[in-house]
Amino acid sequence: MSGLALLGAYGGDLIFGDPRRLHPVAGFGSVAGQLERVAYAPSRLRGALVTGVLVLGAAGAAQLLARGTSRGVALALVGWASIGGRSLRAEARAVDAYIAREDLTGARERLRSLCGRDAAELDTQGLARAVVESLAENTSDAVVGALLWAAAGGPAGVAAYRAANTLDAMFGHRNDRYRQFGWAAARLDDLMNWPVARTSALLTCLAAPLVDGSPNATLRTVLRDGRAHPSPNAGVAESAFAGALHVQLGGPLAYGGEADARPVLGCGQPATPQDIERAARLSFAVATLAALLSAALAQART
Repeated sequence: MSGLALLGAYGGDLIFGDPRRLHPVAGFGSVAGQLERVAYAPSRLRGALVTGVLVLGAAGAAQLLARGTSRGVALALVGWASIGGRSLRAEARAVDAYIAREDLTGARERLRSLCGRDAAELDTQGLARAVVESLAENTSDAVVGALLWAAAGGPAGVAAYRAANTLDAMFGHRNDRYRQFGWAAARLDDLMNWPVARTSALLTCLAAPLVDGSPNATLRTVLRDGRAHPSPNAGVAESAFAGALHVQLGGPLAYGGEADARPVLGCGQPATPQDIERAARLSFAVATLAALLSAALAQART
């Protein structure tokens, strides 16, 4: 039953995408923002308490849903709300469409839906690199991670994972406001995503031939470049995509006006707009493999 529920959750994302109204993740973000305004202090302890309350609250709400319906129904619903594969690929292709029309202003605006980096100065190559990197990281976070934690921890597990992921996006910034308060959210997200990123990299190796890539070359790229990234997990996912697509990712970028010299990942030519569709197809393949793996793991646990 759990395996079928997970396949149903993945199928729901493929057919319908994100819930259009009353999205639970958006609602959770609103609650988190309100609690931050009330409880904020530049303190690791205060941030840890807020993070703990919110993550445990999300897990508890999912558990109550399971008791009110059934574990299978709750797993399918919470899983569907937590998976973001269809929307991710749609946003990537939307940026690609703007680039194809030579509307770089539109492409830079639309890129905001994928990542928070400064886009005002990005050319077509910079936009393509940003899209491919976002596809790599978010396929791992928003699809593979949701599926694996659903398989491992049921409705409460995937709700806790998605909550930690959302809080990291909200609080896990290295600026004056969040350096202390967001520390716990960032560390929890790193911890929960450690097995996710490595599973995602292995699935990318398996899917590499579908985009004319080599599993061996993909694995070599991950082992060589994955640890160079400042994130213990994003670098693994991004280097896997770089290896499978045989493109170069990484390099300098900026967030909030602050330059960040990221390491170069991969040894091919820098990513171009022609690589966006290949990366979207790779994302779909990795997501589908993750759904099958997670369904099998969930079924084995029942």
